[in-house]
Amino acid sequence: MRFEAGTDIAADAQRVWEVLVDVQRWPEWTASTSRVERGEPGPLAVGATARLTQPKLRPAVWRVTELTEGRSFTWVSDTPGVHTRGEHLLSPLPGGGTRVELAIVQSGPLAGPVGWLYGGLLRRYLRLETEGLKRRSEQC
Repeated sequence: MRFEAGTDIAADAQRVWEVLVDVQRWPEWTASTSRVERGEPGPLAVGATARLTQPKLRPAVWRVTELTEGRSFTWVSDTPGVHTRGEHLLSPLPGGGTRVELAIVQSGPLAGPVGWLYGGLLRRYLRLETEGLKRRSEQC
């Protein structure tokens, strides 16, 4: 199961990146996340973890598996029967600004039923995250 959302942001990629990787502050700009607790101090890096609390979902621990500074990061969270991957990609736009693309990819024996039950909520949360990231990044 794959769920995606994207938007164009009138801010340079560095600004958008700074907002995006400051995961502890996500609750300030997206209603999809009510609390984030980092597992370790310092900048987001491969191996870093964060516990996200989201409305209507159980808290989940996410671990960064890939990170390209200023461009993208991927993190994963596992629950019984479902492996979830969160993808975050920034692309500079030719005329200025940044394209952001977010995705949730679920696999495993329970991915189908979970996607059927929570697909609408996941799509909504991805939209809230892209819209919130746009608003926060475009603030001066």
